[in-house]
Amino acid sequence: MRNFQRQSTFLLAILLVQTTSAELPPPNHGGVYVVAHRGAHNGIPENTLAAYRKAIELGADFVEIDVRTTKDGHFVSIHNATIDAYVEGRTGTVKNKTLAQLRALDIGIRVGPKYEGTKIPTLEEVLDLCKSRIGIYLDLKDGDVEKLVRIIRRYDMQEHVLWYASPRNIEKVGAMCPECIPMPDPYTEKNLPKMIERFKPTVIAATWKAYSKEFVQTCHEANAIVIVDESDPSCWEDAVAWGSDGIQTDHPAELIEFLKRREP
Repeated sequence: MRNFQRQSTFLLAILLVQTTSAELPPPNHGGVYVVAHRGAHNGIPENTLAAYRKAIELGADFVEIDVRTTKDGHFVSIHNATIDAYVEGRTGTVKNKTLAQLRALDIGIRVGPKYEGTKIPTLEEVLDLCKSRIGIYLDLKDGDVEKLVRIIRRYDMQEHVLWYASPRNIEKVGAMCPECIPMPDPYTEKNLPKMIERFKPTVIAATWKAYSKEFVQTCHEANAIVIVDESDPSCWEDAVAWGSDGIQTDHPAELIEFLKRREP
């Protein structure tokens, strides 16, 4: 009986993922979504409110945020599992530090005096900044899906957040939040057909090393859009020519100018 209940719950999760539909606003530039990886962080501390404000100012469509959980259960936006690269003379993992300990860190001074005092932002601060201004590409590094969904619903941003997560967490998102937008990644082009069959996604993530014109065609034939994480600006020409729907980049300002030049 327990096995049957677990199996039924699992099938329900897949069904809910499959019936999710994305209704994204049109891209701001050249018909291609611009995703600012870790915010617009050239010369600005990455994954900070300052980097996200700059992305909004530029007119990017999404900011990519990395979500991790603190020791006392709060969600923060930080890419690395440790703080070592963000502050000099300090070490330790994010998951073993409280929110207060993390907020006491100055992660801006290493970039320059202008950003002295910059803090690691909480998820709530990011949502408050981005609501009605820009979409969010949420890269779930470490966090409880149910708690995250509750917070995102509280901000009424279910249809403005793309969820990039492990397959299991993608299933959880669909089961707990049918109106949310899971964005699975097949990791290799070989896995793409099976992933489409499993999730029937409306948005698919990809990395450039596993990308091709045929990858895009397969996504479009499945009525899904695809957002690719480029490796550098030299990818843009092919990405656009192949019909990519979105590009994640460390150079959002330059990508926006590139797309503007291509507009008829």
